[in-house]
Amino acid sequence: MTERRTLDSALAHANLSSTSASSGVDYRPVAVMPDVRVVKIGGQSVLDRGRAALFPILDEVIEARKLGIQVVLLTGGGTRARHIYTIASELGMPTGVVATLGKYIPMQNARMVQMLLAKHGGLFILPDDFEKLPLYLQLGCIPVMSGMPPFGYWEKREGGSRIPPHRTDAGVFLSCEFLGARRAIYIKDEDGLYTNDPKKDKTATHIPRISAKELIERNLNDVVVERMVVEYLPRARWCKELQIVNGLKPGQVLAALKGEDVGSIISA
Repeated sequence: MTERRTLDSALAHANLSSTSASSGVDYRPVAVMPDVRVVKIGGQSVLDRGRAALFPILDEVIEARKLGIQVVLLTGGGTRARHIYTIASELGMPTGVVATLGKYIPMQNARMVQMLLAKHGGLFILPDDFEKLPLYLQLGCIPVMSGMPPFGYWEKREGGSRIPPHRTDAGVFLSCEFLGARRAIYIKDEDGLYTNDPKKDKTATHIPRISAKELIERNLNDVVVERMVVEYLPRARWCKELQIVNGLKPGQVLAALKGEDVGSIISA
């Protein structure tokens, strides 16, 4: 009978719930596709406005693709997602159910964007197809997917709220971090981050650049992106910046895709 052998492993006898579980492991994560631009098209800020807001943005994405810039588009949910969150919360649904219901709206938006980009290589993908991104991009496609991360029923509950803390902004950030891209781009309907919501406060001033630490300390009433993303940013290995640009201003999206510092930048 052959003697049983055990392969040496740094984690073989480790308690995986221990804070020192990773000690002794040489962890050097790989930047899978660092040159890809990971972009979110806002739901309420862009998609809900229809053709007038969305079509010029898609034209700039197409132009960037012609220049050889690889772009992955993710979509937000917008007002329809907010309706679902409201109804589900009033019915007392757990956060995981709210998250599962909420994922369908950004998915619908992604399908519509894909159809509009179909003749230019627009391709709708589900989370299970994520590993095929390198092939799709090499073929010249413009992958489009929902921004909602697939936490689903396993979404954790945030204190004092049933609204899923990981929504479409978080999905964009997590995708960017996995792919190894340095900057996540968010297309909104304002010039970026302000001291307050500029739609409600005309005295609000624009913040062109700020660190995540300073932004958390300032505790602004309106942060333009999900607060969870700002909290995650300092811990990221690859994604070191969030860029918020005004998609209603011609040329802003293309400039951001080219790597220009337009709009607002939140840095790690």
